[in-house]
Amino acid sequence: MSSNTKEVLIAFGRLLMSLIFIYAGFSKIFAYHQTSVYMEMHGITAILQPAVIALEILGGFALAIGLFTRVVATILSIYSVAAIFIFLVPPANQFGIVLMLAEISFVGGLIDFSVRGGGQVSIDHYLLSGKSLSAIPQTTTGSKDI
Repeated sequence: MSSNTKEVLIAFGRLLMSLIFIYAGFSKIFAYHQTSVYMEMHGITAILQPAVIALEILGGFALAIGLFTRVVATILSIYSVAAIFIFLVPPANQFGIVLMLAEISFVGGLIDFSVRGGGQVSIDHYLLSGKSLSAIPQTTTGSKDI
């Protein structure tokens, strides 16, 4: 597999991993009251709900574009482990076991991004490379800009 293909797949993996957090954050906004009740049923004060929403949405978008990937992935993995223990353990049935294992698998992916970073197709790589926007090659069409 070529290096370019690997880098595109890493970026695609980051995007896929981020979708669950972005979706979950927005779903908590649109079902705000129900989410508050659900959190309180599990012993979590609803006062934390805005912070949870912000973490999921902002963390999800940061992961998607590869911004502070290692830090964000670490925070999201810690958050996910806590959520697994609060909301999914002990599993109530076979579906609960599958859901818990799926969440644990997500944590595995997040740990991978925590260790390896976001790859070359990421904002992190761009920021760490020290390149300015003027270093990006420009194409010309033959006409002059006004």
